[in-house]
Amino acid sequence: MEYSVSVIIPVYNVGKFIERCVRSLMEQTMDNVEYIFVDDASPDNSIQILQKVIADYPNRRDNVRILTHAENKGLPAARNTGLAVATGEYIFHCDSYDFVEKDLLSTLYETACNENADIVWSDYYISYPNNERYLKQPSYDTPEAALKGMLHGRMKYNVWNKLAKRSLYIEHNIEFPAGYAMGEDMTMMFLFSYAEKVVYVGKALYHYVSNSSSMTNVPKPKHLVELKHNSDRVLSFLEKRYNGTWREEGYSFMLLMKWPFLTGHDSKLYPLWKEWCPEANSHIWKRKDVAWRIRFVESCAAHGQFWLVKLHDWIVLRFLYSLMYKN
Repeated sequence: MEYSVSVIIPVYNVGKFIERCVRSLMEQTMDNVEYIFVDDASPDNSIQILQKVIADYPNRRDNVRILTHAENKGLPAARNTGLAVATGEYIFHCDSYDFVEKDLLSTLYETACNENADIVWSDYYISYPNNERYLKQPSYDTPEAALKGMLHGRMKYNVWNKLAKRSLYIEHNIEFPAGYAMGEDMTMMFLFSYAEKVVYVGKALYHYVSNSSSMTNVPKPKHLVELKHNSDRVLSFLEKRYNGTWREEGYSFMLLMKWPFLTGHDSKLYPLWKEWCPEANSHIWKRKDVAWRIRFVESCAAHGQFWLVKLHDWIVLRFLYSLMYKN
């Protein structure tokens, strides 16, 4: 059977979240969908819950595949396992602790077909325990403009709010970086670089569940190694793909990758900011499309004025943001 969309869902230790995720996928308004769940050797009862929920949707049962890793390989490898067997015209990635709107797939797919687009992306929500925050994404007319938007930090390169043609993965041998989970979403930038047409949908369709225990909120040495690997992977790709003509975008991307070291509420990360990609520091004020506040904080860090960085953390990130985005 030929499917319009293949949805790839890695599963690992998400027993508290997976039922809501699966039900939101099974109740999609679109019918011709292939669901590929990849059990990444999950140690909890996630797969049992998954199987129980699927049984509630007999009309979807033949569209579901459950693949199993004998040992835990990590998120990027799980995505690759799903990609290897996917048959859909388009690919959508969903993380198993998140959930989606019922019209997510139909909206994205119909837009892709009507516009003859290789990639379609949408707005999304960040879901907190007590409320949600709407995250609006920018619209771009060309793949190159969208890619530059991601490199400059204006557009998120998250994998889970984008529908992409499977042929982009196949024809250009694009895979996720197995073994390097932190920043693996950067792989989406590779797809954009080869796309011919991209389209934005101005509607939030995906609910990203904020998880305080996720690795993005708890930096560890291993995660830093992974992030460096993936950011270097992007920089190397840009250099080869555009023959050195995107150097300014590369410097902007370096600064983007370093920015969390100044906003993670941990002054022990400040030295890492100075150690990572110091060649980008001279380009801080050249990025006219980046907020003045961000450039000012980066400039303070570049000159070793970390007391001002700390002041920004307490006043803006801890106090003002806590008032604006209570969760």
